[in-house]
Amino acid sequence: MSAFRLLPPTRSPAWLALITLGAVLWIASYSHLVEFADRIIGLLGFDRSTRLGEALHFFFYDTPKVLLLLTGVVFVMGIVHTFFTPERTRALLAGRAASVNYLLAALLGAVTPFCSCSAVPLFIGFLSAGVPLGITLTFLVAAPMIDQIAVVMLFAMFGWKVAALYFGFGIALAVSAGMILARMDLEHLLEDWVVVIQQNGALDIEMAKPTWPERFASAWASVKEIVGRVWPYVMVGIAIGAGIHGYVPQELMATLMGKDAWWAVPAAVGIGVPMYTNTAGVIPIVEALYGKGAAMGTLLAFMMSVVALSLPEMIILRKALKLKLIAIYVAIVASGIVIVGYLFNFIL
Repeated sequence: MSAFRLLPPTRSPAWLALITLGAVLWIASYSHLVEFADRIIGLLGFDRSTRLGEALHFFFYDTPKVLLLLTGVVFVMGIVHTFFTPERTRALLAGRAASVNYLLAALLGAVTPFCSCSAVPLFIGFLSAGVPLGITLTFLVAAPMIDQIAVVMLFAMFGWKVAALYFGFGIALAVSAGMILARMDLEHLLEDWVVVIQQNGALDIEMAKPTWPERFASAWASVKEIVGRVWPYVMVGIAIGAGIHGYVPQELMATLMGKDAWWAVPAAVGIGVPMYTNTAGVIPIVEALYGKGAAMGTLLAFMMSVVALSLPEMIILRKALKLKLIAIYVAIVASGIVIVGYLFNFIL
């Protein structure tokens, strides 16, 4: 039975009315964020000319801004995700080894839901359906790193150029990493039980096509689940960003993370790899550091390493990959992120 059929029955007119009302309220709220923060600061009796006042203004401005962006993007992408089930994604990639399919795998990874908890079943499902290892690893790189939330939030905070470069470099990195790993013939570094499943093949699962009301209900369920899970990270990230914005000297950040600090990019990646957070939580920190003079390439390299090479994901993937393959995977992706960071700094 399809997961969509488990949702309660709904009517299209009611959903359309709710979505229209929600969109109007969303736009009205988003367009008055500065006034909202100014009013809160005034009611609390703080002056923006002070360090504390500026930090608090950052917090009260960014909190609703990030949560509004997060809610809007998750809802829209929740609808998109109903068109890209794991089975359909697997079918698109199965039995194809042409170079263009590395690009297809990266693009599918950018628009499909993926998290650490689903890493192993997706990985096994792709391999058992005949998807080559390199293409599967391309998907694994792209899915967590090219986050739709990150693209929209980067666009809202830094403009289209930064968002477009982030997306383009992320796709290029995923494709390059997958093709390099494919040429290394690493299938012997899969765990034995994975090889057995790969040889036996996967079962075909028919998924019932959801109706539009079911797609809307699924998207709203995604909002409740994802926003409900990540909002503590968002609040912590904004609080850290507010402290940086209000109290960290601009000269210090320009010295430690500016373009002239050649060692800043690899250091940022080295710090980011063992961390575990999400893009919604880390972007407010990126915003604050950038405002203090840190280089954008260094900051995005840090963000990419946090979301693409999280330690929990590596621990889960250990069930399917031998340690040597995980080490090679991390080394290649981390090296690519360092290169992307330097390119970002050069271009911007």
